[in-house]
Amino acid sequence: MPSIEEELAARLAKGEELVLATVIKLDGEPPSKPGAKLLMSRNASLAGTLGCSEFDSAALADSSGIVESGSPQLRTYHHDLGSIDVYLEPYEAPPTLLVFSATPVARALMDWARQIGFVALLVETRPERMRDSGWPPAIQSLEELPSDLGKDLYVVHTDHDAPDLVRALESVIPKNPRFIGLVGSRRHTGHHLEALRAKGVGEDVIARIQSPVGLDLGAVNPAEIALSILAGLVAQRRGRAGGWLQNRA
Repeated sequence: MPSIEEELAARLAKGEELVLATVIKLDGEPPSKPGAKLLMSRNASLAGTLGCSEFDSAALADSSGIVESGSPQLRTYHHDLGSIDVYLEPYEAPPTLLVFSATPVARALMDWARQIGFVALLVETRPERMRDSGWPPAIQSLEELPSDLGKDLYVVHTDHDAPDLVRALESVIPKNPRFIGLVGSRRHTGHHLEALRAKGVGEDVIARIQSPVGLDLGAVNPAEIALSILAGLVAQRRGRAGGWLQNRA
């Protein structure tokens, strides 16, 4: 049976929101012990226990609020035999990066995105492009896109020549991503944006599609382009403009 810590790591890797409750103090002789842990989602106990069903139920009742607050909190839970002080620590679901098309830029994005805390998913609807070794398992049709990609979704399409590019963008727009990027200059991507307009996609949505995509690093090769994109995603996620720190002084 995996430990609480192993279960926590495995579920975070799947993009789940979690709360870890840890007993830090006892008063009286409650049915618990210091260091007892309970792992929870917003609405279910997942692993471990604080010592008894009463304590577990009390912590679970607080779990959703802890997730919403985004901050660790202390709670005291009472029992006929005594009480416990519990440290409740929220773990946000990591952001999701949805990468379309198996390209050299996509390969670098997939490799590096995980290292900066993203859950990276590849979508490639052309099986022949997956024959090269080293690609992770990919979503192979737009109909297979998960219905729930999380509230912190970022999308980058890396192949402006993909025949289903417009349909791919149509499929993700309703998921309300925080960021949509399309690799390529407006000379190569402008007709795709016009196709979206013709399909009734609003100007406010089209204005959010960045193309070219990435920070202005002078990127030339695929790895540099991927770096410029990921740097821009971090800036977007953290609410920064992406300039030199020295210039902020």
